[in-house]
Parts: sequence; structure tokens; C-alpha cells
Amino acid sequence: MNDILGYALLMVTGSFIASCSQMLLKHATKKSYKNFIQEYLNRWVVGAYGLFGIATLLSMYTLRYIPLSLAPMLEATGYIFVAVLGWIILKERLNKRQILGMLLIVAGIFVFSL
Repeated sequence: MNDILGYALLMVTGSFIASCSQMLLKHATKKSYKNFIQEYLNRWVVGAYGLFGIATLLSMYTLRYIPLSLAPMLEATGYIFVAVLGWIILKERLNKRQILGMLLIVAGIFVFSL
């Protein structure tokens, strides 16, 4: 059981890394670029896709060791990470529906873990 917990934490780490890559992509959209190529081949976008690749590899690796029924619940943590990172880094506001949604995700993870 401890092995599954370790792999589950690794999958959540991958979800967090994917959320960080989304923050980089969002940051890249706030800048203007001289041409089409610079818009897609700049450090923010390339870094974001690099992080997303790492997150994908982590997910593929962990799926070999955890039950498939556990994976969607662990991946759902990404919604929470994106909202919290957006609030902290990008200074985006969270409305009541978003907070309620995050609480429902956490409650679902808690119920499933029982």
C-alpha cells in the first residue's frame, strides 16, 4: 500500500508540474511578438511544453503502478493547482463557484480515498 501512496504522490507532482506549465503558457499570452514564429518559439512556450512533457512522462510512468481507477481522482488535483497558482501568481480572482468547485473536488478525493 505504501508503494501505491508513493506513486500517487508522484502522479500528483506531475499534475502540479502540468499546472505550472499552464501558468507559463498564460504568461506567454500576455506578451506581444513580432511574428508568428516568435509567438510559438519563445522561452515561455518552449519551457511550458517541456514541463508538460515531463508531466506526461510522470503520468505514464505512474499509471504502470497505480490502479487505473485512482488516476482520474489524482489528475483532478490539477484543477485546484491551476486555480490556486492563478490566484497567487497571476493575481486572478476566485469567485464563489470556483471555490465551491475546488471544495467539491477535495471532498470527492476524500470520499474516494475512504
